[in-house]
Amino acid sequence: MQGMPLQRQSVIFTMDMVNPILLKRTLQKVTMINSLYGRVTGKKDGFLFIKTGGVEWELTVSSFSLDQISPVGEDAKIFVYLHHREDQMKLFGFSTEEERSIFMDLLTVDGIGPKQAIKILSGINPSNFIETLEKDDLENLCRIPGLGRKSAQKILLSLKGKLKVNIEERSEYEDIVNALAEMGFDRKEAFQAVLKVKKELDTVSLDKGEMERELFKKTILLLSR
Repeated sequence: MQGMPLQRQSVIFTMDMVNPILLKRTLQKVTMINSLYGRVTGKKDGFLFIKTGGVEWELTVSSFSLDQISPVGEDAKIFVYLHHREDQMKLFGFSTEEERSIFMDLLTVDGIGPKQAIKILSGINPSNFIETLEKDDLENLCRIPGLGRKSAQKILLSLKGKLKVNIEERSEYEDIVNALAEMGFDRKEAFQAVLKVKKELDTVSLDKGEMERELFKKTILLLSR
């Protein structure tokens, strides 16, 4: 009606709203984002809704994260991972950096995609998952709903003895990886590039500050090739 004030409406942003090509262009900045901070507006099985600056994001999350994240109506910080292919883009959310690191490691296992990785993290919390791998406990891994024995064996072979190290290394180089992600580089590729450059710099006599600057500079050069 004339004279009535207009009401502001939030937009629920999902990855299938627009043409993939247009979406890739408009979400260039999303690949630079380490986390989202805002008001939790909704929770349902496998999904979290968080509002930041008038935009309401839909994130796919594990049951573990859904339980850990603040209740609806409260503010929360969500670590994110954008998975994209030519025909699909999907935003995943995590309550901790540790869970996101495990998720990314699971994606390196042959036959494990984002959907399966989230299912795995819904069936076991991050600390128990790490402990299961360190103990080489195949039977406990097979108890995760939807995870077959063959896939569980692949996970053990691929990640045993590596997962804890990867998490610690990601924590050590988090600032550098974050800076590279903010420049538009893929976070996973940036982390792998940092590790590669670090090995080459191990023989160079540098203090911590010089090492970080040199690591950052050389990683940019490697990623830009």
